[in-house]
Amino acid sequence: MSISRLLVVDDDDEMRDMMTEYLRKHGFMALGAASLAEIEAAMSAGRIDLILLDVMLGCESGLEICAALRRDQDVPIIMVSALSADHQRMAGYEVGADDYIAKPFNPDLLLARVRAVLARAGRSASLAYRRRTRTFRFNGWRYDAKRNEVLSPDGYQVALSRRETALLQAFLANPHIPLTREEIAAALDVTGDGDHNDEAHGRAIDVLVGRLRSKIETAPKEPQMLRTERGVGYVFAADVTSEDA
Repeated sequence: MSISRLLVVDDDDEMRDMMTEYLRKHGFMALGAASLAEIEAAMSAGRIDLILLDVMLGCESGLEICAALRRDQDVPIIMVSALSADHQRMAGYEVGADDYIAKPFNPDLLLARVRAVLARAGRSASLAYRRRTRTFRFNGWRYDAKRNEVLSPDGYQVALSRRETALLQAFLANPHIPLTREEIAAALDVTGDGDHNDEAHGRAIDVLVGRLRSKIETAPKEPQMLRTERGVGYVFAADVTSEDA
């Protein structure tokens, strides 16, 4: 089993050194960077499994860097910042961050978050921010990710909301793999604060699944594709093929 390679991005030398040393002591290969140029150099030099990215990097914006990375990379990103207001957290999620940790933080919490994001990425690496240049086919249906179009077997276009589209993408990327409500919530960022365990948010997933079923299932109350997996969550029980658009 390979050792996970983490990139700690912070222009505060003391903070960066503290984080990299702590992560190394807990079995990770931790590298440091202080700017976009150094991030690009590190990623060109070898595999990076997760990036811990500070929001404020001198004259550079961590949010802008995250957005830029998301255009070409699927590497998990955890934003780290002294800015912890709800709208600041949401800004991080909106540019593609997988999690958001506020400074000052308990190092054990940081370690737990890193392990959770890595586990989620390894479990279903394409749940969030997959490439949007592919065409998926399933049970006669066609989803064009580039155009964001869903066509039924009869050839008519089905309108999906942004959240319904994200849910469909998660299932198409993981056919025949049971997904927990927590994994689905993480992919859709249902809570907006990195906490996906609340029962109310689980119910929100159930409602969303019901809406998607009503649009792609012939008999929504007896679904053949988007099935409930008792004790787990949901599974997309259909073969899926994909190709570059």
